[in-house]
Amino acid sequence: MSNISDDPLYRDPALARFYDTANRWGPDFDFCMKLAEGAGSTLDLGCGTGELTAALAATRAVTGVDPATAMLDIGRARPGGNKVEWIEGDARTVRLGRRYDLVVLTGHAFQVFLTEEDQRAAFSTIAAHLSPTGRFVFDTRNPGFRGERDVRHSSVRRLEHAELGLIEASDESYYDETSGILSYENGYRVVSTGERFAGRSKILYTPRDKLAAMIGDAGLAVEAWYGDWEGNPFHAQAREIIPVGRLA
Repeated sequence: MSNISDDPLYRDPALARFYDTANRWGPDFDFCMKLAEGAGSTLDLGCGTGELTAALAATRAVTGVDPATAMLDIGRARPGGNKVEWIEGDARTVRLGRRYDLVVLTGHAFQVFLTEEDQRAAFSTIAAHLSPTGRFVFDTRNPGFRGERDVRHSSVRRLEHAELGLIEASDESYYDETSGILSYENGYRVVSTGERFAGRSKILYTPRDKLAAMIGDAGLAVEAWYGDWEGNPFHAQAREIIPVGRLA
């Protein structure tokens, strides 16, 4: 298994502090909040800085799991973070001895698993923690959608950081058609000081048919495949692959 916790984008506090600025609350969180209605407990695998995790914990028991201490520290300090059980752990191997009404793995965290072995391990973790009537949801970018998966891609955005002021967030990536792995570098420049921070990572794009086979092998059953967080059905050129399901 690859050592995901060594990824500097998540384990380095100097980089982790930019995560919430570059990744705002969006329709994915709205979708999960609605899916959680009626759920008495939720497990957030790959919870990151815990914005969704803390929101879910307002009305139910929630456990957030992530391998990166720097991300969990942000989660603990955020409003509502005191209501969450935060656990430093790996979504492929963690076993909590409990079952939950909802298991979520969002923010494309599933794509950090770069091998079939790692992906299957994550699905086994989901199955091990679902209650008999529980549901799961995760997201992964669709390799059939070309818009964000050019062979080479770069972009720069200007964003307002709560503490550092105006920052420039840059992204440079390269996609390997053969392996399905996208290598990228996220960079941040604090405009007022000129300080620069950057980290590299990799993610894997997996087609739906392969995902479906592994999900079934893990003892899970998909009820619906969505192509975006607005709830539209999956199709071959959809931006996302979002399965929602239960234990088989």
